[in-house]
Amino acid sequence: MASATVLVVDDDADVRRMLVEYLSAHDYRVEAAANGAEMRAQLARGVPDVVLLDVGLPGEDGLSLARWLRERHAVGIIMVTAADGVVDRVVGLEVGADDYIAKPFDPRELRARLKSVLRRSKGEGAAATATAARSRVRIGRCVLDLDSRQLFGPDGADVAITAMEFDLLKAFADNPNRVLSRDRLLTLTRNREWEPFDRSIDIRIARLRRKIEADPDNPLAIRTVRGAGYMFVPPVG
Repeated sequence: MASATVLVVDDDADVRRMLVEYLSAHDYRVEAAANGAEMRAQLARGVPDVVLLDVGLPGEDGLSLARWLRERHAVGIIMVTAADGVVDRVVGLEVGADDYIAKPFDPRELRARLKSVLRRSKGEGAAATATAARSRVRIGRCVLDLDSRQLFGPDGADVAITAMEFDLLKAFADNPNRVLSRDRLLTLTRNREWEPFDRSIDIRIARLRRKIEADPDNPLAIRTVRGAGYMFVPPVG
């Protein structure tokens, strides 16, 4: 039985052939696509565990496809970039890729990265299940009820929050101790009409901090990670 399914998306037929042969020999079930249209056709037949996605695809590039994938499917994404494609790597991670590898690469390194992404995906799936199993999550001095979509203050009183504020809090609750970029938060809350570098997320998080933090000017629950985004740190005890 194959250990996992990998979809290789690369316009280079030789690269596709090599990866299909190599990964198949190591017990992966492998599908291949040359472009975005073929990738979507493959996804319609079945969602893989990991998508190996070349950044430099003609037409719809890999970064656009990575964003499309992350908004619709819970799959691992590994971006394949040029050797000097530092910007592509950074943007790829910001739009939700799990890892990247630069061309030319050693297939053994790729297989190691595949294993790592699969391990993380399984761990995150278990964490999401655990989060769903518990109805209430402590966030700062408040408690978020995931079932009723309500926020309760330290005195048990209902704290008024908007639908967007709930979505932000749930995104943090589902990803404790993980840095979430602004773009990732937009994806998780399905607010793609915003621009990741505008002030919309910052303004809403500032409002949330006034509701959940004991000292909004020195936040402990939703912390700013300079140059990267925000991180929810659950209270101890």
